[in-house]
Amino acid sequence: MGSHPVGGSLIGMLEPSAILDLLPASPAVVMLVGASDTGKSTYAKAVASAALAGGRTVAYVDADVAVDTVAPPACTGLRLLGSEADLDTLDQADEIRFVGSTHPKQLVLQMVACTAGLVQIARAKADLVLIDTTGVISGVVGETLKYHKMELCRPDHVIGLQRGSELEPMVGMLERFFSVGVSLMPPNPDIAEPSPTDRSDRLREALGRRLGGPLERWRVRSTVFAPTLPEGLDLTRLVDMLVGVHDGTGRCLGLGVLEYDGENLRVATTVGEGMRGLRLGSLRIDRTTFAPRTVNLREIMFGL
Repeated sequence: MGSHPVGGSLIGMLEPSAILDLLPASPAVVMLVGASDTGKSTYAKAVASAALAGGRTVAYVDADVAVDTVAPPACTGLRLLGSEADLDTLDQADEIRFVGSTHPKQLVLQMVACTAGLVQIARAKADLVLIDTTGVISGVVGETLKYHKMELCRPDHVIGLQRGSELEPMVGMLERFFSVGVSLMPPNPDIAEPSPTDRSDRLREALGRRLGGPLERWRVRSTVFAPTLPEGLDLTRLVDMLVGVHDGTGRCLGLGVLEYDGENLRVATTVGEGMRGLRLGSLRIDRTTFAPRTVNLREIMFGL
């Protein structure tokens, strides 16, 4: 394995092929970190393209729950890439895991478990595994999330795209505890930093793509949920709640939204075939605008 820049020093943008030269023999795992809209996904795709052109197979793990690069929002996803043509269908996930929110706050365990589970699958199927992470990079939530992803996913190299010195506390932590090689680069200059309104609009559009088309409505029993619904729950509390639609093997098939007409509880979804259970998320979806609103699931379930 070649030498690599460490110590949190900013270097120029490395050619994707140069990153491949830093990696050990297959399977190699690379984790990309950086704030939203620094170009993580764009750079990950470029590294994937270089690897595929060199004859490698690639697994792209989308762990950014605020976008839908591979999986729907509120989910992590895995796309297996055997050729460069597969990059054009990156949003056709091979595996999805439901996290339940578009922000890791209070859901660090779910985020880490869902990401690590997909990386484990990816290691067995590809020469190179790329992990594209969420843009939450600072504070207790951001650093705790990245620490435990490092702990369970054990990447061989970390690529950080940073504005100013925003990643240096996290990079110092990762190097100190895991002795991992880190390549720090400036953000992609072609990607403008959007306003909070722009990010909100993009999220609503992404949810609309998954939940805005013709939906089938399936009547469901209160016994199909995880976590289990408490006895006597007022089912009106579940209206417009986001759920993950699951089969019987631990896989998430996609998203759904709950409806209740006073008699029947239903899930509206495009992925009802093969449904065996529903996982409750921590978001309520406005069915007109697709704007998500974070809710406390314990309050919904127990009125706490």
